[in-house]
Amino acid sequence: MATASDDASSAEGASPVLSRARIAYSQCPLCQSPDIPPFGYADCTLHPLYHPALPPQITWCRCAVCAHVFTDGYFTEEAARLVFAKTNATQVVGHDAESQRRISARMVERVASVVKDGEWLDIGFGNASLLFTAGEFGYHPVGVDLRQDNVEALRRMGYEAHCQAIETLDAPGRFSVISMADVLEHMPFPRQGLDAACRLLRPGGALFLSMPNMSSAVWGLLDQTGINPYWGELEHYHNFDRERLYRLLGEHGLTPLIYAVSERYRIGMEVIAVKNPPAI
Repeated sequence: MATASDDASSAEGASPVLSRARIAYSQCPLCQSPDIPPFGYADCTLHPLYHPALPPQITWCRCAVCAHVFTDGYFTEEAARLVFAKTNATQVVGHDAESQRRISARMVERVASVVKDGEWLDIGFGNASLLFTAGEFGYHPVGVDLRQDNVEALRRMGYEAHCQAIETLDAPGRFSVISMADVLEHMPFPRQGLDAACRLLRPGGALFLSMPNMSSAVWGLLDQTGINPYWGELEHYHNFDRERLYRLLGEHGLTPLIYAVSERYRIGMEVIAVKNPPAI
């Protein structure tokens, strides 16, 4: 990633871009501080979902108050349609099902050590491996995804699936487990996603999260060699570290219990937190 002092201009001859591809953040999406200076820039033209009508560069900001790192804005509806017009092969229902099953099983086993049964809601289920495997372990799986083709594929297999944002689900206290595997960093406003998860979870229910961990030593090593893939990740609006994520969970009445290294994606972390029971 280039530093904020580097030239942020695009190269001559670049493809025309949308007049407005992102809605700018006026304050930190986590702590609402308006002190959010640019932190760096990254080329995103090599991303598989990149469209020439999108800006070729991502600007990253760092909050001067809470140190959260995030893009300078989130996609407009028009820009988002360009990004979601294609689907990564790894996000198609059933992709690499056998090997993904083994990875998902280790994730479900950790959740089962906290909450053993009940309804499991998987947000952004993608290839649906985690949802399928949760069903194998005896949970009743329910899927939510914003890609209509994935939702229809899951329904054809007999699963309950919804094509809508988690914030719009109306099922308070229904779920024993909610998984947001590599989802929170995609949300323009993560607090809203966690608010919805807390509303949908029963007291004592478990929230499973995974995402890249920018406080990992490996992250720093990849930064040093200039090959960190997450600065140019077109679909991400946030880069979390473990400490900032834990503070955010605590602010939502969620207690982290388990930390693990993710096997799904590079430099990933997995966190299992429980919804605190209401005070008596």
